[in-house]
Amino acid sequence: MNPSTQTEPRSWKQTGRELLDPGVVSMLFLGFSAGIPLLLIFSSLSLWLREAGIERNAVTFFSWAALAFSFKFIWAPLVDRLPVPFLTRWFGRRRAWLLVAQTSIIVAILLMAHVDPATGGDSLTWMALAAVMLGFSAATQDIVIDAYRIESAAPRLQALMSSTYIAGYRIGMVVAGAGALYLADLFGSEAGAYDYMAWRTTYLIMASTMLVGLITTLRIREPVTDRSGDHHYAPTDYLRLLAVFAVTAATFAMVFFLGDAFFSALKTSAGGGALTGFLLEMLHFVLAVSAAVAVGWTLVTLGAINRVMARETWLEPALDFFRRYGLKTALLLLALIGLYRISDIVLGVISNVFYQDLGFTKSQIATAVKTFGVFVSIAGGLLGGLLATRYGVMRILMLGAILSSAAQLIFIALANAGANLVLLYIAVGADNLVAGLASAAFVAFLSSLTSVSFTAVQYAIFSSLMTLLPKLLGGYSGTIVNGVGYPGFFVFTCLIGVPVIVLVWIAGKRLAIDGHAKPG
Repeated sequence: MNPSTQTEPRSWKQTGRELLDPGVVSMLFLGFSAGIPLLLIFSSLSLWLREAGIERNAVTFFSWAALAFSFKFIWAPLVDRLPVPFLTRWFGRRRAWLLVAQTSIIVAILLMAHVDPATGGDSLTWMALAAVMLGFSAATQDIVIDAYRIESAAPRLQALMSSTYIAGYRIGMVVAGAGALYLADLFGSEAGAYDYMAWRTTYLIMASTMLVGLITTLRIREPVTDRSGDHHYAPTDYLRLLAVFAVTAATFAMVFFLGDAFFSALKTSAGGGALTGFLLEMLHFVLAVSAAVAVGWTLVTLGAINRVMARETWLEPALDFFRRYGLKTALLLLALIGLYRISDIVLGVISNVFYQDLGFTKSQIATAVKTFGVFVSIAGGLLGGLLATRYGVMRILMLGAILSSAAQLIFIALANAGANLVLLYIAVGADNLVAGLASAAFVAFLSSLTSVSFTAVQYAIFSSLMTLLPKLLGGYSGTIVNGVGYPGFFVFTCLIGVPVIVLVWIAGKRLAIDGHAKPG
């Protein structure tokens, strides 16, 4: 699939009609299903555990259950390659995996609901295992939904499908975040007056909301794709592939987590500088990946799995991308993918701390960010989808890059004004509107870069790369603020967005030169 949309702008009437396309509407419900699990691992679960009297350091360990979202590209090839017994034959490749993932999410939430963390003993262990299952299943659902979206509609609909998906995702997060907290409070659990049954009922209700995605999966059609070039292997080949993946993943986890204390000590001995810490974190990650790759490569070399199958599963998706675009253009596109969201993601890491430091109350922040901001981001996503469909993805990608960088300047005004509630809403509104618009165009752009032969794998790689560097850099946002202050920090987040504008411009020119239809 080429990164192109249409050569001429479409009319608003055509664009509005396409917004009601069944495939576009279905992404709203699948997006809702994808938005439910994350906060049931993070904020909602954290408050449940704190009310149950669990120590803060133990609570934070549960955030590791969401690491699956950052490393989903590792097992995305299995989702692309392995059939699900019986279900693939009955429902098709994508719907079968969706049913497995969504059923697993429901089971994981039900398991969490039936564990009272306040009872001690092995309760925290069972809760952790259920949370890990939820994170892994939710990340798998994301992989399949992304692949389904790309394969089920023409390129011209991708921006609208992205925007409705984002809208549904945000609504799901509101339900699992604010909704779950409201229910737990309604059923009688609060700080100092913990009630397990209140949280149990809340999580049972959260599990029932996943029926929205399950019913949608049963009603949608399996996308029609040409997989005639695929090889078919014996069941034992698939089992051996799964076993090699399990050993490789275990190696990564072992090296990464066992090395955490060592690299933390290194950062402390090096003085704790932002740049040094960032480089050591990158080294930590690279070593874990290298160890996993070395073990996997060794197993393949020793004949643990079919070599042709291994190449098709893990190497061909990357090689296909470089073959289609050439080395220079492929590297340019990867740089753009890794940097496009850097300004708003780095800002987002410290935004709530910034609001608190200015003197805003928690209720003011919650209302502005969690309610007003969410609805503005939904509007921004829908606007981005409509604009990208009418004017072309690349034009709106450029608009998003410019606005993302410029929006940082509003926070400088807020930092100088102090606890000005009107300016807070202006800053939050602008940030979320731009983020929603840019995200819709960017997701459509990423979708256009994937090959139908490796949809799940390539998009999982792109989406993981999209957040990797910004999140690593965002981890040092507090150190940067300590060094230059908030106004200086927002100047920094504005300036790091400028190279993105240049990359978008070069990418548009390069794709046209390379013989693709010019985007937009």
